[in-house]
Amino acid sequence: MNLLRLCRWMCFSKALLLSALAARANDWPQWRGTNRDGVWNESGVLQSFPTDGLKVCWRAPVGAGLSSPVVAQGRVFVTDAIAKEKPTAWERVQCFDEKTGALLWTHKYEAKYYDWAFDPKSPIGPGATPIVEDGKVFTLGAAGDLFCLDALNGSVVWKRNTSAEFGLAELSGCTPSPLIEGDLLILIVGGKPDAGVVAFNKNSGKEVWRALSDMWTYSSPIVITAGGHRQLIVWTPQAVTSLDPATGKTWWRHPMTTQGDYAIATPVLRGHRLLVSGLMFQLDRDKPGATVLWPDTLALSRRILSRTSIPLLQDGYVYSDKSNGRLVCLEEETGKQVWETDSLTDHKAGSSIQITPNGDSALLYTNEGNLIRAHLTAKGYEELSRVHLIDPTYFLAGRNLAWPPPAFANRRVFVRNDKELICASLAEAE
Repeated sequence: MNLLRLCRWMCFSKALLLSALAARANDWPQWRGTNRDGVWNESGVLQSFPTDGLKVCWRAPVGAGLSSPVVAQGRVFVTDAIAKEKPTAWERVQCFDEKTGALLWTHKYEAKYYDWAFDPKSPIGPGATPIVEDGKVFTLGAAGDLFCLDALNGSVVWKRNTSAEFGLAELSGCTPSPLIEGDLLILIVGGKPDAGVVAFNKNSGKEVWRALSDMWTYSSPIVITAGGHRQLIVWTPQAVTSLDPATGKTWWRHPMTTQGDYAIATPVLRGHRLLVSGLMFQLDRDKPGATVLWPDTLALSRRILSRTSIPLLQDGYVYSDKSNGRLVCLEEETGKQVWETDSLTDHKAGSSIQITPNGDSALLYTNEGNLIRAHLTAKGYEELSRVHLIDPTYFLAGRNLAWPPPAFANRRVFVRNDKELICASLAEAE
């Protein structure tokens, strides 16, 4: 009887913990936030930053990686890698207490890296941002190691290796961040045969469908509702494709041949307009379909706004990094440029501007590790405040860069480089 009571108590205690860990409205549980749209709706946030910098709540050491942190259920999850001796690296999923930064658990595993991944100036680590749902965290490593872990303790629920199973030959094929649609965990794999996109049952890890023969991409997919159907939007170096997320069936496809490292930006949606970097689609209202609104040229210089950053669609205008650190404003209807400014960051290869709308202004994070609050309107760029958030550490083109976009949750900002994870307060008062 005592054993039975103990078992019942343990089950009850775990149920209480899972209930307490239910995702909160102000969490940031996946790539680009709750709705995967890069918007942060929380109020009570600083409109002007302190001259001596943000209050740092905590710091924690981390290793290499270009994945962003995610925040869910009172915890912060980040993936990284420690690569010292060829050819084996150690990849990790680390879980920290959101309030204190205390390390709660670490899941560590071996990963096979190519020799070039061991460059101490530009160490390679996971590029795909984790996703957290229903007490589980799903991660994808740079070598294709796919894990479903218990968010409470880091134990393995199921695992697969996409590189081995789908014939991937390059680490960069595991960069797009996974998404969840219903019971499916969907990845852009770029594998064979016909495994450009693969859907797994999120509970068991069993493959449900595969689609497309497209090669790998850096662009993370989104799911939208348009034309009366759910549509999975995938951008690869071959095309922009809309799939039925339940079956993998192709709804529509627009060829768009690019170099591999051009297909980077996550597609963005506003109403019946879909913007894929610099290519604007008008979505059909009655059925799954799309027509190109602009530009009226196949030139990549016009179809690609940025190779590092994701544009913002807002109030009839497009705001985006363009050509290495210039912020531009375009008309949503025509693509005509309204204004540009070069005052945000440097203007070299790899410069980036990540835009997160918040209230009536926006937070812009740059490759220099700076966080800027500014008004973005058709009238121009109005900078309100600027603060240095984290030091750039990823070496490229003769300088260090801060590429992983921050996570914003519960009036805090969470940002990482190849050395540390920082949590800083953005609350108006604490």
